[in-house]
Amino acid sequence: MGHPRKALRTTTVGAVSATLIAGSALGLAPTAQAADAVRFVDITGDGGTVLKANVITPAGSDGSRRYPLLVLPTSWGLPQVEYLAQAQKLANSGYVVVSYNVRGFWQSGGEIEVAGPPDTADASKVIDWALANTPADAQHIGMAGVSYGAGISLLAAAKDKRVKAVAALSGWADLIDSIYSGRTQHVEAAAVLDGASLVTGRQSAEIRQIFDNFYASNLSKEQEMIDWGKKRSAATYVDQLNESGAAVMMANAWGDTVFSPNQYADFYEKLTGPKRLELRPGDHATAELTGLFGLPNDVWTDTGRWFDHYLKGTDNGIDREQPVQLKSRSGGGYEGYPDWKSVGATVKKIALSGTTTIHTNVDSGADGGIVFLSSILDQIAQAPPVASIPLLPRHWAAVWQSEKYPTTQQVRGTAKLHTTLTPTKESGTLVAYLYDVGPLGLGKLVSNAPYTFYGQTPGKPFGVDLELFSTAYDVPAGHRLALVVDTVDPLYIEHNPSGAQLTFSSPANDPSYVSIPLREQ
Repeated sequence: MGHPRKALRTTTVGAVSATLIAGSALGLAPTAQAADAVRFVDITGDGGTVLKANVITPAGSDGSRRYPLLVLPTSWGLPQVEYLAQAQKLANSGYVVVSYNVRGFWQSGGEIEVAGPPDTADASKVIDWALANTPADAQHIGMAGVSYGAGISLLAAAKDKRVKAVAALSGWADLIDSIYSGRTQHVEAAAVLDGASLVTGRQSAEIRQIFDNFYASNLSKEQEMIDWGKKRSAATYVDQLNESGAAVMMANAWGDTVFSPNQYADFYEKLTGPKRLELRPGDHATAELTGLFGLPNDVWTDTGRWFDHYLKGTDNGIDREQPVQLKSRSGGGYEGYPDWKSVGATVKKIALSGTTTIHTNVDSGADGGIVFLSSILDQIAQAPPVASIPLLPRHWAAVWQSEKYPTTQQVRGTAKLHTTLTPTKESGTLVAYLYDVGPLGLGKLVSNAPYTFYGQTPGKPFGVDLELFSTAYDVPAGHRLALVVDTVDPLYIEHNPSGAQLTFSSPANDPSYVSIPLREQ
């Protein structure tokens, strides 16, 4: 009797591959013949691990000239044909494109290393293979990928100076800040990744233990997890990346429930070479999705322009555009900024006055939504999670509201909460939500973020500073902003002992507030 997981993986790879190939054929029918046929090859990765890959070269390439090389590691849980549509387009425009299934997934060998040293070593081995077996130019090499492929591309560029340009789409620069921000486990996101890897790959003993410790809130293993994550974060190697001078483009979605935009923006500010940051409505990898089927797509269009300029030397103007490009969740075109700090040039504060006590362990009805689904609805229909602010039970939710705004408030960037908290227990979790509240009291979610504390003295106040997830959202004239704080949200693991209470206060010498970043008018 066959192994059920292997059978499921084999069936799934066939279905996913067929869908992607069919989409590629439909999306690229007019131009697919311009590039040479796809070749499926085996590449020997680090330690002899076999990586399943495909190669597309420009039409008529006969070895008489060299072409820029693009290496595309696959996303978490997707097969090697993931990028076929884009690979054909890029080959049509004069690139050698090698896409490979990362180790541990589908038919590639090895176990899942979560962008560990074997994964970055694999990327270098793929480059070696391409230089030896295709008409690739060793002086003009780029890497790109979505999600897992984005993280590996950034890490590989930091460690292999041959990589001159990167497009990291819906990826991470800081793994811990992505799945453990506010010292709180983003459990729904982790569960999706865990489940996908169990179906489509082979987990190493190390990653299985990391997941188990993560779910169990094992504080004795917390530093071990943080160290594990730092080793797999490009932010740890930013100096090496800056030294190499690689041109780095990063794109993400405002509602990414796996890798929040905050950690990308922080990393972007630390880069000193050519760089570009694009943020749009959507959830994890949804902004790039249509491009995987060969359909028109802004992210992939800019990716092509980025490589054309920094690998081919094409004067297409992308280097003269404002390097930070944002699109509001409320609609409208792209907005350009010279840097991230200019995004929310004006800051207004909402005072969180008075003293408010809430009880823990009950979901008040204010929630961040459902992983993937909620932000996709916001992307497609501008329908974020909602809550009736007047009806939120004040026993379990603290609520503060601004005055009605006489004009549209264009929220841009990162809202920040500062307050004084007095707990009745030594540990606990709170979740802060920022809502756009209309005339009837219905609140549309603008942003949220969790915060967990340990080792505090019961009854003793301490300061809390929390960055909410960055966003771009237009609050209509006549609406208010509301800050809501409760203690339970299905997106996160909460750490509130039974019967605990949290008291928020605003001392005269240290008033509480939420700062709202606004676009300069």
